[in-house]
Amino acid sequence: MNNNLLKDFIKYAGLNVLGMISISVYILADTFFIAKATGENGLAALNFSISIFAIMNSIGLMIGSGSGAQYSINISRNNQKVANIVFTSAIKLSLIFGLIFFTFGMGFSQKILYFLGARGEALNLANIYLKTIMGFSVFFILNNVVIAAVRNDSNPRIAMIGMVVGSLSNIVLDYIFMFIFNMGMFGAAFATCLSPIISLLIMSEHFFRGESEIQFLKHEKIKYIKTIFSLGIPSFITELSSSITLIVFNYLFLINAGNTGVAAYAIVANLALVVVAVFVGISHGLQPLSSKEHGKNNNKALRSLVRYSFILGFIISLLIYGLFYFNREFIVAAFNGEGNSQIAILAENGIVVYFLGFFFASINIISGAFFASIERPRQAFVISIFRALILLVPSAFICSSMLGIEGIWISFVITEFLVFLLSLNFLRILYKNFK
Repeated sequence: MNNNLLKDFIKYAGLNVLGMISISVYILADTFFIAKATGENGLAALNFSISIFAIMNSIGLMIGSGSGAQYSINISRNNQKVANIVFTSAIKLSLIFGLIFFTFGMGFSQKILYFLGARGEALNLANIYLKTIMGFSVFFILNNVVIAAVRNDSNPRIAMIGMVVGSLSNIVLDYIFMFIFNMGMFGAAFATCLSPIISLLIMSEHFFRGESEIQFLKHEKIKYIKTIFSLGIPSFITELSSSITLIVFNYLFLINAGNTGVAAYAIVANLALVVVAVFVGISHGLQPLSSKEHGKNNNKALRSLVRYSFILGFIISLLIYGLFYFNREFIVAAFNGEGNSQIAILAENGIVVYFLGFFFASINIISGAFFASIERPRQAFVISIFRALILLVPSAFICSSMLGIEGIWISFVITEFLVFLLSLNFLRILYKNFK
């Protein structure tokens, strides 16, 4: 049993980690190409825009993970009709939220960015990028939902292929639009917008080839919508925490070092998005399996799945930190197109300190997703909200006031460590209640 479970975990986690890395890679591609084409102002503009993009993405992940967990639990209990109602509800929610983001993007993008601190040329560039992204918001949200649906319908392979091909196409289109067609910031944004559309087209094969049990129904039920939100909130807050971190840290770096500080943080923040994506990938691989075993009341298997996830999370944390630490000068130089020495110093110091926090963040991200997947939304919510808001924000302001820029980096490590202790305590209590 454990050997089969381990094989399934390696399959699901491996495919989802690869897929999530590919999604985050197109953000790095934007960062690299924008840095080469527009320099410091472009980097700062991208960082202001990504904070809003992360909010939009968090909505998609919330609907996707919440509906995915609910779908898998119902399938394990042989209730296909309810599973299809859940899928239908998720699709309709995607369209509604997509329309909301589209409306705000078309009417208020510049005001939002100005509120976040963007000024001058950085504001103009950010407005071009954000307005374009939000114009395609429905596809970004829908892509997250369909990925979760396909994954929980026992086809993680096609979900991974959709994510990877969509992301690789973005990198190619980035180069074509920005350097061959000279489309500038709009080209970078438009390339990113085509990525989820390509991903959706690839995953549509799953529904048309006749093997899927998923059906789109004409109705949904409020109680299932509520459950989608309840089980999806941890994923929402996990992704939202990236946005809150960006907003708070952008503000603090702006105060301490101006646009140069924001540009330096942009390099670290975009690297961090890739790392977060890896751990989110592990949690996405864990979710279908843990929801299925929870539906069967197989607590022994649940403990094994958590152990596998934590071990994998730690190993990856160690590898990533070593890779970034020993290659920090080369990595920063790749995104520091103008060779700004101040940006280089700030970003290299940030890599050394900031990424220590991911040894704890890996456990926190996995724990939050695990509790949601077994219908423990309260514990999942507490873990997520402490990471995103309750501890992070005051820690950032206090540490920065005491230690300046160094304190901003340290605040992330302190926050994740304290939440790590909380996560372990929740797991200890859960294991005591296992029969």
